[in-house]
Amino acid sequence: MNHKLLEIYLNDHLAGAVGGLELARRCRSNNEGSSLGQFLDGLVVQIEQDKGALESLIEHLGLPKSNVKQAAGWIVEKIGRIKLNGQLTGYSDLSRLEELEGLFVGVNAKLALWRSLDQIEPSISVPPGFSLEELIKRAESQIEDLNQHHSNAAQSALSRSP
Repeated sequence: MNHKLLEIYLNDHLAGAVGGLELARRCRSNNEGSSLGQFLDGLVVQIEQDKGALESLIEHLGLPKSNVKQAAGWIVEKIGRIKLNGQLTGYSDLSRLEELEGLFVGVNAKLALWRSLDQIEPSISVPPGFSLEELIKRAESQIEDLNQHHSNAAQSALSRSP
């Protein structure tokens, strides 16, 4: 196993988790009091847990965590807020749709991470209680739920007359 490449790969995903968590929190705060907001309450907790699982794996493997990459993930999410959304200021239906698409991309990347690690699990040591099978199932469930909310957001954002 190439420990250097594994270190880079895990830190890239950790940076993505930092950005994804910030995106989920922002989306949640913009949708409080709705069924989407309730879903995002749970998703934020799950993303925090998934990020924690990844951090514990990195630690368990004795690999360094890249603070620079984590900061970059945070900054990229902040920069992603600067975009046209059909309004001069504020949140719009298009903002919601694009945030959900960003979360969808992030959760799919996380699923790819867990599946990749599952392929090499016999050659790496995982922390006690660390279950790639559970992490894979949770990511798949998150994708299903995001798809439903995405459909609703697409209807709201794209099918209304201006």
